[in-house]
Amino acid sequence: MDEVARIITRQIRAGGPISFARFMELALYCPVYGYYERDQDTAGRAGDYYTSVTVGSLFGELLALQFAEWLEEVLKLQTQGPRSGVRGRGAGIVEGGAHDGRLAWDILAFLRERRPELFGRMDYWIVEPSERRRARQERRLGEFARKVRWVRQLCELAGACPPGGVRGVLFSNELLDAMPVHRFGWDARQRRWFEWGVGLEGGRFVWTRMLKSRMAPAVSGHWDALLGALPDGFTLDMGPAAQTWWREAADVLEEGRLATFDYGLTAEEFFTPERRDGTLRAYSRHQQGADVLARPGRQDITAHVDFSAIQAAGHEAGLATETFTTQEQFLTRIAARAWEGGTGFGEWTPGRARQFRTLTHPQFLGRPFRVLVQRRGSEPGVRS
Repeated sequence: MDEVARIITRQIRAGGPISFARFMELALYCPVYGYYERDQDTAGRAGDYYTSVTVGSLFGELLALQFAEWLEEVLKLQTQGPRSGVRGRGAGIVEGGAHDGRLAWDILAFLRERRPELFGRMDYWIVEPSERRRARQERRLGEFARKVRWVRQLCELAGACPPGGVRGVLFSNELLDAMPVHRFGWDARQRRWFEWGVGLEGGRFVWTRMLKSRMAPAVSGHWDALLGALPDGFTLDMGPAAQTWWREAADVLEEGRLATFDYGLTAEEFFTPERRDGTLRAYSRHQQGADVLARPGRQDITAHVDFSAIQAAGHEAGLATETFTTQEQFLTRIAARAWEGGTGFGEWTPGRARQFRTLTHPQFLGRPFRVLVQRRGSEPGVRS
């Protein structure tokens, strides 16, 4: 039995079944032993899954082109601001959960080569609570040591970059779908939700109904008619941790954009026949696993992001939605500007063309990934 499994087993034996959110938290983020704490690569050909970053450097280069435009907009507003305190505050990029640092390297390398003046005026921050992951990022980003800074939590940014909060771009890539989720089932006879927990049976982790739950799906009002049609056992995965992260990110964004790139759905899309078993899944060696409770710490676990809930959390924090679209459409719009010339993007090589097809093809990464961009501020220093 692996160490993560031992830790989970001890918790269940000490206090009874645990929520799946707790199981997922330990399986993925348990210090030293969790899946994302492992030293070997989890993404790419030698890992368990592909990401936009493992396709090649183009994803980071296209993001860098877009981020440069957003940063220049913030800097321009500062120089035109009516208040003297606005001038000289600068702008930067904050990445939440930088994995092994590859995306940060691609973005910084592009800006250094193609936007040297902007590169010299900005900082790059990484929000990383794990010391082991930070060490890997520091090794990869060694040549940018003077440019990159780290914090453990989002709240630390309020007094750090620069004092007052983030001005520029705060983004995440495939972060929210790896945050712990609670799993609920629909009891058609009693017309109520119950929470699935994780228990032990014969030395194996098994699904079990929780006798008590601290939360329940907020599905009511105009959903009442739909609930009556749901089949018994219909499963819904909810990610309050992702919503909390988004609200905290919005709170530290003083001016600029908050963006995420992730697997996800709108609220309506969760309630379809093909998703009666939820969106929770496990990956190992590029194969989708049948048992998400098997081998905790040795396989990736992920669930689709509820973009309706994320979007609403941003609105509650005072952000305005600028874009909600597919990765295919978002990257195509950026690439169109690069093709037109005048952006300093460089030659559109055959290698870039191959990467672009993979990043935007509907059957690969183009449609499953959604992009949400929310914005704060239309004038310098204004939190709108």
